[in-house]
Amino acid sequence: MAKIQRLKGIIPPMITPLLDRNTLDVAGLERLIEHILGGGVHGLFVLGTTGEAPSLSYKLRYELIDRVCKQVKGRVPVLVGITDTIFVESINVAQHAEKAGADAVVLAPPYYFPEGQLEILEYLEHLLKEINLPVYLYNMPSYTKFNFEPETIVAAADLNGIYGLKDSSADMMYFHKIQRTLKDRDNFSLFIGPEELLAESLFVGADGGVNGGANFYPELYVNLYNAAQAQDWEKVKNLHYKIIEIRSTIYSVGHYQSSLLKGLKCALSLLGICNDCMAEPFHAFKKQEEREKIRHYLTQLGLLK
Repeated sequence: MAKIQRLKGIIPPMITPLLDRNTLDVAGLERLIEHILGGGVHGLFVLGTTGEAPSLSYKLRYELIDRVCKQVKGRVPVLVGITDTIFVESINVAQHAEKAGADAVVLAPPYYFPEGQLEILEYLEHLLKEINLPVYLYNMPSYTKFNFEPETIVAAADLNGIYGLKDSSADMMYFHKIQRTLKDRDNFSLFIGPEELLAESLFVGADGGVNGGANFYPELYVNLYNAAQAQDWEKVKNLHYKIIEIRSTIYSVGHYQSSLLKGLKCALSLLGICNDCMAEPFHAFKKQEEREKIRHYLTQLGLLK
């Protein structure tokens, strides 16, 4: 099992720039990586929910892993999502990530058949026998229909190879309980997913955030994290309000649950960073008025003139 220092900070879940349903926007990907790293982030997470991983072919996933690891060149840790309904495919992606030079993998529970807590623990035990990279768990009950119980997280943390958890449940009572239970674990990182909860989670001792908005505005999230480490809570509060503004504007254009992803990709397109093509069944904004709304909000944020 590879060793890794305890991860902390802002680790953006990178979108996957596409030209069509099975072709990477390579030039856009290269610009996006440099844009994100230029914001001072502490890591990069590919093939997560924001990266539309379940909708991408394995061929495309492998190409993305290779290109990201090659370009990042160890400047920050690269984490690779290996969530799948197929056990052996999770192993295959993890092993490819290791060969490409990734630093860790991220795993949510399989998301079709309902499983029990003890079944997931056994699943993790079997998985860890096949993977040499550190594993971070991903709690995303709204998509996987499974919620890691606190006792399951504690048991998983005792397994050799589990190094942390990203919680996207948006349940702060749950997050508080996990944080209190594991606060004395020196080798277990706890990250928050929903960015509107980043400030609160850092206040109670989270290690950082895996926040989608850091794709287009990485400095905002890094500055909030740094302010929290300096215990400058007035600055944290002001930056938090800006993140809430992003949630209520850029992520709220359109009429579907995919509006967050569409808003992110549209913003990056308007900033000239990458294409806004989405993996099917989703699609980019079709109405010009929707793109103009995003442009207006980016202007309000000071990212466009």
